[in-house]
Amino acid sequence: MTLSTSTTPPSGIQALPEPAQPSRAQTPLPAGGGRPRRHHARGFWIIAYVFAVTMAFAGAPAPLYVIYQEREGFGSLAVTFVFAAYAVGVIAALFLAGHLSDRFGRLRLIAPAVLLNVLAGLVFLTSTDLGPLLLARLVSGLGIGLLTATATAHMTELHAASRAAAGRPAGRHAEMISTAANLGGIGLGPLVAGLLADVAPAPLHTPYLVLLFALVVGLLLMTLVPETVDAVGEPWHYRPQRVTVPAASRGPYAGALMAGFVSFAMFGLFTSLAPSFLAHDLHVTSHAVAGLVSFAVFGSAALAQIATGRRSTRAQHTLGVTLLAAGLVLIVGAMLTATFPALVAGGIVTGAGAGTLFKAGVGTVVSVAAGGSRAEALAGLFLAAYAGMSLPVVLLAVLLRVVPTSAAVLAFGVLMLVLLAAASALLRSGRRPA
Repeated sequence: MTLSTSTTPPSGIQALPEPAQPSRAQTPLPAGGGRPRRHHARGFWIIAYVFAVTMAFAGAPAPLYVIYQEREGFGSLAVTFVFAAYAVGVIAALFLAGHLSDRFGRLRLIAPAVLLNVLAGLVFLTSTDLGPLLLARLVSGLGIGLLTATATAHMTELHAASRAAAGRPAGRHAEMISTAANLGGIGLGPLVAGLLADVAPAPLHTPYLVLLFALVVGLLLMTLVPETVDAVGEPWHYRPQRVTVPAASRGPYAGALMAGFVSFAMFGLFTSLAPSFLAHDLHVTSHAVAGLVSFAVFGSAALAQIATGRRSTRAQHTLGVTLLAAGLVLIVGAMLTATFPALVAGGIVTGAGAGTLFKAGVGTVVSVAAGGSRAEALAGLFLAAYAGMSLPVVLLAVLLRVVPTSAAVLAFGVLMLVLLAAASALLRSGRRPA
């Protein structure tokens, strides 16, 4: 989604369809088949590759945090703040610049987004101190905030142009591929980094070098991608993305915000504290296994979003709440009993529930917000989601320092279940039949 005019969210979820509206910013679709169609089809797969590789780079540090802790003496709280810096960067970019591609073009934002992650990679390569790590994660988050909305919109437009040139409807192909690139990419990053950390020399350098090479390849390939938005020449004054709350539907809207908060809190848990828990409490020292656990969580979320794409918002909400609650219970139980299989199972179930519930939250926001305010309403949803990715895990890290592990884990689990119950009740309030 773009946060100003589109309703396709950064997570690669396709919102409820709206009638096509003419836009002066959109490049006219090719009039026939042949070269234009091939260019747009090729561009679609190039942007999918760039999207996936950049998201993979953003997720790569997860299994490496344990190595940083061992070498630099970081505690779990420091690691959590390093992770939170990423979420801060994403939020800042989404609301300061996430909507600019509608005016200046998709490629003009995608290229700087990838370059920011290249810069973050160079910082990772130069130092393992806490300050540079915080900076690298912040810069990476800024790039991801620019990329997710823009790449999703660009893929949708490239696919539509290619299919229109062939005289075929667009279908759900772009939705599924963008979902796989986004969530699948961010899950693939820890898997690749963890595997390389186990088998390759220089575990804090080799994963970044491999992914930096892939990013540079993507930047070069982008020269072959057509633009789908024409820059507007009329006078314009910059303003950050606004957030608008639909006054007539504040109950369901608040429920969607809570759903996004809880869903992304679980993603944050498995990309910040979970690898340390595996190493220190479960004595699972393989970085590849830690990466595989993160991959399983994000992979199940992506598959769940694709599998439930044709279900109603109501069905998605019910399934998402059920799976997320069950996964939370499994995770808390696994952390209290130090049971590795239960943690993996809980991660897979939680990932599927979080992906499905967030998709239901997007559908709710789109349905209750007026057409002109949908982008602003969705902006609030993404703010809540990325706040959920950082704040709860920071709270858990603080609790782990001041109270016994069992008490901290129970408090975290109870808080998430209470918020989940509140989100469920609010989503049901005033909901129209779906």
